[in-house]
Amino acid sequence: MAGGASHDGVTDQELLAHHVEGDPDAFGELVRRHSDRLWAVALRTLGDREEAADAVQDALVSAYRAAHTFRGQAAVTTWLHRITVNACLDRARKAASRKTAPVDDTERLEQLLEPHESASAPAERNDLHRQLLEALGTLPADQRAALVLVDMQGYPVAEAARILDVPAGTIKSRCARGRTRLLPLLTHLRPDGSGESRKPGPERNRTQGASVPPAAGPSEAGPGDSTAVKGGGGRA
Repeated sequence: MAGGASHDGVTDQELLAHHVEGDPDAFGELVRRHSDRLWAVALRTLGDREEAADAVQDALVSAYRAAHTFRGQAAVTTWLHRITVNACLDRARKAASRKTAPVDDTERLEQLLEPHESASAPAERNDLHRQLLEALGTLPADQRAALVLVDMQGYPVAEAARILDVPAGTIKSRCARGRTRLLPLLTHLRPDGSGESRKPGPERNRTQGASVPPAAGPSEAGPGDSTAVKGGGGRA
């Protein structure tokens, strides 16, 4: 099979099986289908375009090589997201251990929100979204990953738990701690100015004042297209 049209009607799991069997185009089609979502997760988890691109690249190469280990216990997209988030967390841990000087927040966010990067999502270029992303970047990597999946990408807690390979209770705990840490940084953004009176509690699954914005969706441009990985017709 060659070209995206020839894969119409073929499921992700079938594509992965075809790849394992030697189809040279099957994995490239998987990348084409899912790269935008993987890129969005990596970008929001790491907050740095170059690091996110490298993490997606690492994840796709890992998935390409480990395709034969897929057993179908979860959806292929869940499997790919888990590999991507783990690649992001690995990079975040390595960056923390290197203790390199952080990039200036303004410069980092300007890079993150370049017009060509988010031309289809004007909200990402306004000051509110910049401040939200900056606040999100202050969280530990595990809390950031949980919030990215649940609050920004819209995954149910159970699905996020499968992606990160942790119990659902852990996801809830990480989200709760992350929202609690975000709240003091974001209350000044509430239009009614009453954010300081709303405190997180066990009865609330999400803290309204600290909610992060929704994902831009598949239109958010990124480097993880069908030519971005060996087996997809491009560089590894």
